[in-house]
Amino acid sequence: MKYEEAVHQLEEIVQKMENGEYSIDEIAVQLQTAQRLIKLCKDKLTKTELEIQKIQAECE
Repeated sequence: MKYEEAVHQLEEIVQKMENGEYSIDEIAVQLQTAQRLIKLCKDKLTKTELEIQKIQAECE
């Protein structure tokens, strides 16, 4: 999954929660989904940051 897709899904989950569109049972499931999406985003950002640092080090 691309970073942008994960962020979009997170935004949808937050919006629906704020609008009260989920039942209590659905909230639990959506929170688990959100946790996975947040981890995916963090991992992609960390990987990108490391790649940028590597490129910068090679250019010095």
